[in-house]
This record gives sequence, C-alpha cells and structure tokens, in this order.
Amino acid sequence: MIGQTISHRIVKPEKLIIKKRKPLRLKEYDYSLEGSYFVTICTKDRENLFGIIIDGTMREKEFGVIVRSCWNELPGHYKNISLDEFVVMPNHVHGIIIITDDPVRAIHELPLPRTPKERRQMLLPKIIGCFKMNSSKQINAIRDTPAQSVCQRNYYEHIIRNERSLYKIREYIKTNPERWTWDKENTLYQGTDEFDRWLNEEGKQKIKSRKIL
Repeated sequence: MIGQTISHRIVKPEKLIIKKRKPLRLKEYDYSLEGSYFVTICTKDRENLFGIIIDGTMREKEFGVIVRSCWNELPGHYKNISLDEFVVMPNHVHGIIIITDDPVRAIHELPLPRTPKERRQMLLPKIIGCFKMNSSKQINAIRDTPAQSVCQRNYYEHIIRNERSLYKIREYIKTNPERWTWDKENTLYQGTDEFDRWLNEEGKQKIKSRKIL
C-alpha cells in the first residue's frame, strides 16, 4: 500500500484517543489564488453518516450519495473551478479542488483578510460553505432535523505544491477506504499512516510557486 505503516499493537476501544489533524491553513496565504487544494470535511462529532467500509471498500448510504452529488455540482456554482480526485468515507470526505483562474483579482490589491468575516469572502471558504450548506439542507430534510449541523464547523485544507504532491495525494484519496483501519478520522483507528506525517511535513514548507501576500 502506498505510503503507510501498520502498527500490530491492538488498542482497546475504550483507551483510544482521537488525534485531530493539525490545521494546515497558512495565515499569510490568499485562498483566492489559482491553484490546487486538498480538502477534508468531517461530520459533526465524526459520526458515521455516509456509509460503511466493508473489506476495504466504501459502501455509500443515502447521505453518502447526497454529499457526492453536492460535491459534483460545485462547478455549476463556480465556473472557474474544476474537481479532481474525490472520495466519500463513513464520516468525512476528501477532495481536490482546482481554481482555474483568479475571479477576484481586486482582493490582491487589498490587505489580506484577517477576520473570519473577511476570510469567508475568499473563494475556497465560499466553495466549502456552499457544499456544506447544500448537503446539510438535503440530509436534514430527509431525517427531519431542520438547521442541525451535519459537518464540523471547521475543515482541513492543504495547498498542493507540485505534480509529485498532486500524485501522492490522489493516490491517498483513491486508497483511503483500504486505509480505514489507521485513518485518524476513524474513531477506532489503530496504528499510523505515513501519509499524515508526510502531509504535515510538506505543510511546513514554503510555497515557492505562488505569491504569499
């Protein structure tokens, strides 16, 4: 399996501590810029709403089908984006969003947004907000839970720096169901996945090919 190591030490469920992914967001980066972004969105409290993993294969339930559909509809809302690899997991989704041109060039002439309100005006947060809103609305309509949160308030994003990184992240997304046992989003995960170590290390590197404001 690509980029992974498995711990053979069995951990009892009651002793498990869920380790959260470290935020990969760069405070000095303008997320309106062109580029490719690896995004992870989790359900609230990591509840397994979207399906189950059986023998390394994801079996999507009704809510999983809804989130996949809402993800695929995003280019219809934002003409300047395209979608790459994507996967629905029991309690999260991984996807790659590519901003194909800069729809808000004027923002680069202004100071970088610092407040949550200013940040929400940037393109990537708008895209994620649209996805969350549309998928939550449909899911809540089915389970009759109006206005209830389906996803965690925050999400994870990683700027893809080069072709090598793009390939590695694509492979991780494709094989994610096979790696469920040691996935950090799995509340009963065991062992470690070397991909997470690599991702954290790359997240610390400076971005040479993009302008940092």
